[in-house]
Amino acid sequence: MKCPKCQHAASRVVDSRPLSGGSEIRRRRECEHCGFRFTTFETLEASPLLVVKKNGDREEFSADKLLRGIIRSCEKRPVSLAQMNQIVDQTKQSIENRDAGSHEVSSKAIGEYVMNGLKDVDEIAYIRFASVYRQFKDMNEFYAKMQELMGNNPTAKTESKHDGK
Repeated sequence: MKCPKCQHAASRVVDSRPLSGGSEIRRRRECEHCGFRFTTFETLEASPLLVVKKNGDREEFSADKLLRGIIRSCEKRPVSLAQMNQIVDQTKQSIENRDAGSHEVSSKAIGEYVMNGLKDVDEIAYIRFASVYRQFKDMNEFYAKMQELMGNNPTAKTESKHDGK
């Protein structure tokens, strides 16, 4: 590692500390020529994760793109950005845990991970995301999903609200 002050090529490591849950290492170094101390960071260079789309196309996984989709489904809902970021993080973790040797994941799997996260946070955001992701073909499909979400009794929740008058 070249010294940023004198450009000498030899330096020694004075201190090392793991960062970001162990995926990055911070090193304090000292130039063997001039004694200048500087910091370097090492990260694991990973192969890019490819998303296999419904039509067979492949594109690089983007957490930002995923977050934008979640933000759209949570628009005007009481879901914080922290909760949305947590869903993205959980989705990334689920992708990484599913098959360590594979560098591809289907968009279907990603959608399922996101829907599982949204279902626990906000049912309306979940339905919004599902309606785009699953591309409901008609109202019957959409209604069936609503019934499933409501526990197969769509009138149970609405009747209880009207009984109190």
